[in-house]
Amino acid sequence: MKCKILVSDPLAEAGVDVLREQCAVTVKTGLTEAQLVREIGKYNGLIVRSGTRVTKKLIKAAKNLKIIARAGVGVDNIDIEAATAAGIVVINSPRGNTLSAAEHALSLMMSMARNIPAADRSLRDGRWDRKAFVGTEMFHKTLGLLGLGKVGSVVAERAIAMGMTVIAYDPFASEEQARRIGVGLAGFTTVLKRADIISLHMPHTRDTHHLIGAKELRMMKKGVRIVNAARGGLIDEQALLAALKSGKVSQAALDVFESEPATDNPLLQLPNVIATPHLGASTMEAQINVAVDVARQIVDFFKGVPPRSAINMPSVKPEIITSHKPYFELAEKIGLFQAQLLDGNVQKINVTFAGRSAGMETELITRYALVGFLKPTMQDSVNFVNAPMLIGNRGIKLTQTTAGQPAKYSDLITVEVVTSKRTRVVAGTVYDMHEIRIVQVDDYWMELAPFGHVLYVRHKDQPGLVGSVGTLLGNRNINIAGMQVGRESVRGRAIMCLTIDDDISRETLEALANITGVASVRLLIL
Repeated sequence: MKCKILVSDPLAEAGVDVLREQCAVTVKTGLTEAQLVREIGKYNGLIVRSGTRVTKKLIKAAKNLKIIARAGVGVDNIDIEAATAAGIVVINSPRGNTLSAAEHALSLMMSMARNIPAADRSLRDGRWDRKAFVGTEMFHKTLGLLGLGKVGSVVAERAIAMGMTVIAYDPFASEEQARRIGVGLAGFTTVLKRADIISLHMPHTRDTHHLIGAKELRMMKKGVRIVNAARGGLIDEQALLAALKSGKVSQAALDVFESEPATDNPLLQLPNVIATPHLGASTMEAQINVAVDVARQIVDFFKGVPPRSAINMPSVKPEIITSHKPYFELAEKIGLFQAQLLDGNVQKINVTFAGRSAGMETELITRYALVGFLKPTMQDSVNFVNAPMLIGNRGIKLTQTTAGQPAKYSDLITVEVVTSKRTRVVAGTVYDMHEIRIVQVDDYWMELAPFGHVLYVRHKDQPGLVGSVGTLLGNRNINIAGMQVGRESVRGRAIMCLTIDDDISRETLEALANITGVASVRLLIL
């Protein structure tokens, strides 16, 4: 029997043709959720773009659905958790529009530098005003990239070909990867201060929300130009508006906005802003590429071939899931912990299993550690299937070893991350086959339940410091749920991990860091 596929959003005909070679395809676009719920039960596969919302209700009605494909990158319109719980594979096409997105960012940059939109409008209005539109060359200018992933790398290669100097901030990019492209890696602040043009190429996450705000804009050169063809929310638009009006930022070119459609955005009223309506992936080639890519993955899937770009966890034997579940969870938490303490560019990740865990499916457990490590910056685009590939693509060396019985615990999973600046070790264990704990951070030992919001405080072991931290949090109505401490020696260096019930502002973090004896403070979301 042929697989039955429903295409619920417009899809390039080339993709539909690929599907029809093996499957029975029905194209029905513009359906409401109620109509989809009535329709979905007879299909084995569903292809969507951004128009269809694949909700929990829809998935519950999809009794025969085996695979959901997003013809594009973002999967925020799909309930991944509900699909996974229902045993439905979710795939996307993360590379199909890379070139289009990169070219659009470069087009915005060039249009901005040569005042092309304004000059075009002026000429159409009957004016031949050459002096009003004197531009600037890209040759020998410094382009600062915030993000050196797939799109950022393509932008870098083409900018270098134009004679630009390219520097980039990306904690997940290795020196080897950057050197291969010809990019100089630098710290976030360094990129902001040195760049003539800044182009953003990061996902929008909790950590990158308003990555560029008033403080960051003040660090930049006077007259800097900014391009954002990545995600809305990376830039504080009110802060950018003020910087554009003051002349601190000479021009901005924007394809994405915090709220879309952005037809009434005040940035559009400024003459030094170029804007497009989220066109990064809107090329004929990109539409065809993503359609054909997901179609081929679906055809392969029904032939028994694992999809290349699965978003959720692939099939694993039920008995393995049951026995390994706490180890999967522990490994992911250790990866999350490490990712949020990164200092420098990652070069190596070493995962070591000792004791009981050494006899388990260590490769599977390692994948969960990598998912946790990449998740803060990659969100839904990283999964159990593609995590090792994503690590390898970044030039990060991965090793996995087993060891004998650890001295303190029945088993121990240790993740060592080597960066350009330091080596950090985080280890954890499982108690009674179900309770997980992080028990080691570098040379410090503790027993932290890795859940919720955790304040990681490096400090000097001295009388009154713990009380000062607690008092400051209490005065700001922030409740402490638990505390773990570790120290090298009496009155020596120490760490404190405070589990808190509430989120915490940047201003409170800065106040904590200013307490005498505190070396640094970070908020970890576990």
